[in-house]
Amino acid sequence: MHETLLLCLSLLLLVMVLVMLAQRLRVSYPIFLVLGGLLISFIPGVPVIKVDHELIFLIFLPPLLYEAAWFTSWKAFWKWRRVISTNAFILVLLTSCVVAFAAQAFLPGFTLALGFLLGGIVSPPDAVAATSVTKGLKVPKRVVTILEGESLVNDASSLIIFRFALAAVLSGTFIWEKAAADFVLVTGVGIIIGVAIAHVFYVIHRWLPTTPSIDTALTVIAPYLMYLVAEEFHFSGVMAVVSGGLFLSYRNHEIFSYQTRMQSYSLWATLGFVLNGTVFILIGLELPVIVDELGEYSKWEAIGYGVLITGILIVTRMAVAMGTSLFTRFMSRFIWVNDANPGWKYPLVIGWAGMRGVVSLASALSIPPLLDNGQPFPQRNLILFITFVVILLTLVVQGLTLPAIINFVNLKEQDMAPEEEQEAEIRVRLVKVAIEALESQYADDMASNEWVKNLRRRMVADHSHAEGYLAAVTCIPEQKEAVSRYREIHADLLKIQRRELYKMRKRTELDDEVIRKQEAQMDLDEASLSMLH
Repeated sequence: MHETLLLCLSLLLLVMVLVMLAQRLRVSYPIFLVLGGLLISFIPGVPVIKVDHELIFLIFLPPLLYEAAWFTSWKAFWKWRRVISTNAFILVLLTSCVVAFAAQAFLPGFTLALGFLLGGIVSPPDAVAATSVTKGLKVPKRVVTILEGESLVNDASSLIIFRFALAAVLSGTFIWEKAAADFVLVTGVGIIIGVAIAHVFYVIHRWLPTTPSIDTALTVIAPYLMYLVAEEFHFSGVMAVVSGGLFLSYRNHEIFSYQTRMQSYSLWATLGFVLNGTVFILIGLELPVIVDELGEYSKWEAIGYGVLITGILIVTRMAVAMGTSLFTRFMSRFIWVNDANPGWKYPLVIGWAGMRGVVSLASALSIPPLLDNGQPFPQRNLILFITFVVILLTLVVQGLTLPAIINFVNLKEQDMAPEEEQEAEIRVRLVKVAIEALESQYADDMASNEWVKNLRRRMVADHSHAEGYLAAVTCIPEQKEAVSRYREIHADLLKIQRRELYKMRKRTELDDEVIRKQEAQMDLDEASLSMLH
């Protein structure tokens, strides 16, 4: 037990060191962690780490999906729903088919069912890898939204394809009609379960006497409960977590206090970083185990197959991305679309940002070693190795070249005004609403209470609230009543601003990320106000 704990702590410390080094070298940390884990695995004396697929599916996957869903803009998700749906469903299905037939044709011993199994494993790109590469680069919100949105949904579609292909290999039969019907059923009921459980948590957060610590703890429990309940009834746990996370995220202003938001956001920022970092370094550390189990295939032969499948994946995704652009331009003559002429730059970046990651590894590791009849599972070791090669090549090759491609095409933000302009507009509007409320509802207090006068000056000039802290802690006893009234009025103004901010959140030209920043600033204002007791 002590050795296991020491190994886990050492792994976490190693993640921190490699991430700091990646930041210094300005390399996306998932790439650096995979390479770092790969190099460390060859050091003599390093313990062999064998990753259990249940560890990833049950421990890592639910919170990672929930975090991604929580910080995904539902408004932007819905705006680009056609592109996201195309990439998440049609592209995943097409990629699985292309890989399946290519594997049957070029990989020795592969049947069509085994090909679909491999296709379901390697078809979904990884959201964390793509967004971590684009972070810090001048990438339009549209690209980030599409990448994050498709990665939320394509995990479910690829895992369902994988599940049916695995059943076909185990049973020896595959019925297309049944698979298609089951696909719709598993996805749809998974969404229903996720939203239903989210409603339960909504009720708990909103109407029960919770504390910020309880609310924060519940946000950690929620994704696991959604996933486990859906999987227990053999439906999509991934879609349950994604749908439930989107539901609660969109209504967080109704159920969370500012203390809960500040506390939970800090927790999830740390938790998401630790989980993502651990998973990517485990991918690198797993290689020696996979190589040792190759069996009849030589390393170079297996690498060749991995390169072939990787090339097929990249070409298929690029072709679909460019084809979708042409199809959108054609359909814009008949229906309304967000961008009637996407051009080639956006599809190029989105198509090239198809790095694979944790879901592919977890799916490959979940293949059982034996069939139902006790025979070894066919081609399991080769599938594992090909999956690792695909993850490594897409992360390293595409991940390292994506920044150069983004800089080359020089994408411009066409959907929204610059963030600085949006922030200024929102801040001006919120200050105006607060001043109007002061003048209409608290005119008497403004005439008699110096604190309220100071509050109006701060609203107009947008000064820091630090002066209020200093004045409050040094005020004399006679001013306590005025301070109390000031605090009451200020709290009411913040409520008015929050209502106005929620109305502005519905406007399509304002980015949710900018809205979230303003909400965080009001949370800080409210936190500072609570110190004036």
